[in-house]
Amino acid sequence: MEDQVIINLYFDRSENAIAETKTKYGRMLRGIALGILKSMSDAEECENDTYMKTWDSIPPTRPNVFLAFLSKIIRNLSLDRYDYIHAEKRGSGEILLLLDELSECIPDRNNTTEHAEEEELKEIINVFLDSLKADARNIFMRRYWFGDSVQEIAFYSGFGISKIKMSLMRSRKELKAVLEKEGHVI
Repeated sequence: MEDQVIINLYFDRSENAIAETKTKYGRMLRGIALGILKSMSDAEECENDTYMKTWDSIPPTRPNVFLAFLSKIIRNLSLDRYDYIHAEKRGSGEILLLLDELSECIPDRNNTTEHAEEEELKEIINVFLDSLKADARNIFMRRYWFGDSVQEIAFYSGFGISKIKMSLMRSRKELKAVLEKEGHVI
Protein backbone atom coordinates (compact mmCIF):
# COMPACT_ATOMS: atom_id res chain seq x y z
CA MET A 1 0.00 0.00 0.00
CA GLU A 2 1.26 3.47 -0.87
CA ASP A 3 2.32 5.80 1.96
CA GLN A 4 -0.24 8.48 1.10
CA VAL A 5 -3.02 5.89 1.26
CA ILE A 6 -1.81 4.79 4.71
CA ILE A 7 -1.64 8.42 5.85
CA ASN A 8 -5.19 8.94 4.59
CA LEU A 9 -6.25 5.97 6.73
CA TYR A 10 -4.84 7.78 9.76
CA PHE A 11 -6.78 10.91 8.81
CA ASP A 12 -9.92 8.77 8.47
CA ARG A 13 -9.11 7.34 11.95
CA SER A 14 -9.19 3.82 10.53
CA GLU A 15 -7.52 1.18 12.69
CA ASN A 16 -6.30 -0.41 9.46
CA ALA A 17 -3.73 2.41 9.34
CA ILE A 18 -1.71 0.79 12.11
CA ALA A 19 -1.98 -2.67 10.56
CA GLU A 20 -0.84 -1.36 7.17
CA THR A 21 2.02 0.58 8.77
CA LYS A 22 3.14 -2.53 10.62
CA THR A 23 2.92 -4.66 7.48
CA LYS A 24 4.96 -2.23 5.39
CA TYR A 25 7.48 -0.88 7.92
CA GLY A 26 7.35 -3.07 11.06
CA ARG A 27 10.52 -5.02 10.33
CA MET A 28 12.52 -1.87 9.54
CA LEU A 29 11.24 -0.08 12.65
CA ARG A 30 12.14 -3.05 14.88
CA GLY A 31 15.59 -3.06 13.27
CA ILE A 32 16.17 0.58 14.18
CA ALA A 33 15.08 0.00 17.77
CA LEU A 34 17.04 -3.25 18.04
CA GLY A 35 20.19 -1.51 16.82
CA ILE A 36 19.91 0.94 19.68
CA LEU A 37 18.49 -1.23 22.44
CA LYS A 38 20.00 -4.66 21.66
CA SER A 39 16.89 -6.27 23.16
CA MET A 40 14.06 -7.69 21.06
CA SER A 41 11.43 -7.20 23.77
CA ASP A 42 12.41 -3.53 24.22
CA ALA A 43 12.52 -3.07 20.44
CA GLU A 44 9.01 -4.51 20.07
CA GLU A 45 7.76 -2.25 22.84
CA CYS A 46 9.22 0.79 21.09
CA GLU A 47 7.69 -0.38 17.80
CA ASN A 48 4.24 -0.53 19.41
CA ASP A 49 4.79 2.86 21.04
CA THR A 50 5.70 4.20 17.60
CA TYR A 51 2.34 3.13 16.20
CA MET A 52 0.55 4.81 19.12
CA LYS A 53 2.55 8.03 18.75
CA THR A 54 1.92 7.99 14.99
CA TRP A 55 -1.82 7.55 15.66
CA ASP A 56 -1.72 10.53 18.02
CA SER A 57 0.33 12.67 15.58
CA ILE A 58 -1.64 12.06 12.38
CA PRO A 59 -3.74 14.18 12.13
CA PRO A 60 -2.90 17.06 12.35
CA THR A 61 0.57 16.30 10.96
CA ARG A 62 0.76 15.11 7.35
CA PRO A 63 4.29 13.76 6.89
CA ASN A 64 5.98 14.34 3.54
CA VAL A 65 8.17 11.25 3.86
CA PHE A 66 6.31 8.67 5.95
CA LEU A 67 9.30 6.37 6.53
CA ALA A 68 11.44 9.28 7.77
CA PHE A 69 8.58 10.35 10.05
CA LEU A 70 8.28 6.84 11.52
CA SER A 71 12.06 6.42 11.77
CA LYS A 72 12.43 9.63 13.74
CA ILE A 73 9.69 8.60 16.15
CA ILE A 74 11.09 5.12 16.82
CA ARG A 75 14.65 6.40 17.09
CA ASN A 76 13.66 9.00 19.68
CA LEU A 77 11.56 6.49 21.62
CA SER A 78 14.42 3.99 21.52
CA LEU A 79 16.95 6.55 22.72
CA ASP A 80 14.61 7.54 25.55
CA ARG A 81 14.18 3.87 26.46
CA TYR A 82 17.95 3.39 26.27
CA ASP A 83 18.49 6.34 28.61
CA TYR A 84 16.00 4.88 31.05
CA ILE A 85 17.60 1.42 30.98
CA HIS A 86 21.16 2.73 31.14
CA ALA A 87 20.72 5.52 33.65
CA GLU A 88 23.95 6.20 35.53
CA LYS A 89 22.91 4.03 38.45
CA ARG A 90 22.26 1.16 36.04
CA GLY A 91 25.54 1.43 34.11
CA SER A 92 26.34 2.78 30.65
CA GLY A 93 26.65 1.40 27.15
CA GLU A 94 27.13 1.73 23.42
CA ILE A 95 25.07 4.89 22.85
CA LEU A 96 27.35 6.84 25.17
CA LEU A 97 30.29 5.61 23.11
CA LEU A 98 28.59 6.82 19.89
CA LEU A 99 27.90 10.23 21.38
CA ASP A 100 31.46 10.45 22.65
CA GLU A 101 32.81 9.68 19.17
CA LEU A 102 30.76 12.52 17.70
CA SER A 103 31.40 14.99 20.53
CA GLU A 104 34.54 16.33 18.86
CA CYS A 105 32.67 17.47 15.77
CA ILE A 106 29.12 18.32 16.90
CA PRO A 107 28.75 21.60 18.78
CA ASP A 108 27.07 21.55 22.15
CA ARG A 109 23.51 22.91 22.40
CA ASN A 110 24.51 26.19 24.07
CA ASN A 111 27.04 27.09 21.40
CA THR A 112 24.67 25.98 18.65
CA THR A 113 21.93 28.29 19.85
CA GLU A 114 24.41 31.17 20.10
CA HIS A 115 25.72 30.77 16.55
CA ALA A 116 22.89 29.31 14.47
CA GLU A 117 19.39 27.99 14.61
CA GLU A 118 18.92 24.24 14.92
CA GLU A 119 17.40 24.09 11.43
CA GLU A 120 20.56 25.61 9.94
CA LEU A 121 22.66 22.96 11.67
CA LYS A 122 20.40 20.22 10.30
CA GLU A 123 20.80 21.62 6.79
CA ILE A 124 24.59 21.76 7.11
CA ILE A 125 24.67 18.13 8.27
CA ASN A 126 22.35 17.06 5.45
CA VAL A 127 24.54 18.81 2.87
CA PHE A 128 27.59 17.16 4.46
CA LEU A 129 25.95 13.73 4.23
CA ASP A 130 25.01 14.37 0.60
CA SER A 131 28.64 15.21 -0.14
CA LEU A 132 29.92 11.86 1.12
CA LYS A 133 30.41 8.94 -1.22
CA ALA A 134 27.65 6.35 -0.91
CA ASP A 135 29.79 3.84 1.06
CA ALA A 136 31.02 6.47 3.53
CA ARG A 137 27.49 7.87 3.96
CA ASN A 138 26.05 4.40 4.59
CA ILE A 139 28.76 3.58 7.12
CA PHE A 140 28.24 6.93 8.89
CA MET A 141 24.45 6.53 9.01
CA ARG A 142 24.63 2.88 10.12
CA ARG A 143 26.89 3.91 13.02
CA TYR A 144 25.40 7.21 14.16
CA TRP A 145 21.73 6.95 13.15
CA PHE A 146 20.98 3.23 13.48
CA GLY A 147 23.52 2.60 16.26
CA ASP A 148 25.18 -0.41 14.61
CA SER A 149 28.51 -1.57 16.01
CA VAL A 150 31.63 -1.40 13.85
CA GLN A 151 31.56 -5.19 13.65
CA GLU A 152 27.94 -5.22 12.44
CA ILE A 153 28.69 -2.61 9.78
CA ALA A 154 31.71 -4.61 8.62
CA PHE A 155 29.66 -7.80 8.44
CA TYR A 156 26.77 -6.28 6.46
CA SER A 157 28.90 -4.10 4.19
CA GLY A 158 31.57 -6.70 3.43
CA PHE A 159 34.32 -4.25 4.37
CA GLY A 160 37.00 -4.93 6.95
CA ILE A 161 36.77 -3.51 10.45
CA SER A 162 39.80 -1.29 9.87
CA LYS A 163 38.18 0.20 6.75
CA ILE A 164 35.00 0.93 8.72
CA LYS A 165 36.94 2.60 11.53
CA MET A 166 39.00 4.65 9.07
CA SER A 167 35.90 5.73 7.16
CA LEU A 168 34.19 6.83 10.39
CA MET A 169 37.28 8.74 11.53
CA ARG A 170 37.58 10.55 8.18
CA SER A 171 33.88 11.37 8.11
CA ARG A 172 34.00 12.80 11.65
CA LYS A 173 37.03 14.94 10.71
CA GLU A 174 35.28 16.17 7.57
CA LEU A 175 32.12 16.98 9.51
CA LYS A 176 34.13 18.86 12.11
CA ALA A 177 35.87 20.88 9.39
CA VAL A 178 32.54 21.69 7.70
CA LEU A 179 30.98 22.81 10.98
CA GLU A 180 34.00 24.96 11.87
CA LYS A 181 33.96 26.52 8.39
CA GLU A 182 30.27 27.36 8.86
CA GLY A 183 31.07 29.08 12.15
CA HIS A 184 29.91 26.46 14.62
CA VAL A 185 32.18 26.42 17.65
CA ILE A 186 33.21 22.96 18.74
